[in-house]
Amino acid sequence: MSYEVHPNTRIGHVHLTVSNLERSIRFYRDVLGFKVSANFGDSAVFLSSGNYHHHIGLNTWAGEGATKPPKGHTGLYHFAILYPDRMELAKAFKALWEANYPVDGASDHGVSESVYLKDPDGNGIELYCDRPQDEWPTDEDGNLVMYTRVLDLPNLLAELKKY
Repeated sequence: MSYEVHPNTRIGHVHLTVSNLERSIRFYRDVLGFKVSANFGDSAVFLSSGNYHHHIGLNTWAGEGATKPPKGHTGLYHFAILYPDRMELAKAFKALWEANYPVDGASDHGVSESVYLKDPDGNGIELYCDRPQDEWPTDEDGNLVMYTRVLDLPNLLAELKKY
C-alpha cells in the first residue's frame, strides 16, 4: 500500500536564510505587505498575513552578509504566495510597480496567473492567484492542461478599476 497525503494538506510557511535581516524585513513588510508577527532575538523574524502565526521566517543564522548559493547548484527555485483572487494579485503587482521593484516575468499558466521576482537575497518568489477550477483548461480526455504564456499585465492592473 502506498501512502498519499491528505487532500487538505497545505504547505504552511517558508523559512529563509538572509544576509541582512533589516533589508529583508523592509522588503517583505514594506513591499509585499506582510506584518511582523514575532521576533526571535536579533537574528530572526516571523511575518504573516491576517492573524496567522507566520507565513515567512527570516534568519541570519548563517551570519550577517552570508553569500548567496552559487548558480548551477541545487536549492530553492522559488516559493509561491497564493493570493485569494485576481484583484489581490493586481494590488500586489501595483505595489511592486510603485516601489520600482524589478520583476523577472509574468505568466499565464491557464490554471493560474503569476508574477515572478527575487527577494533581496536572490530567493525566487512567485506571486499568483488561481483561476476558478471550472475554468482550468483540459484536453479532450479531461486531463488538466497547463502552459506558460505571457501574462497581460495591463489587463491584470485593470482589475483595480473594479475596486
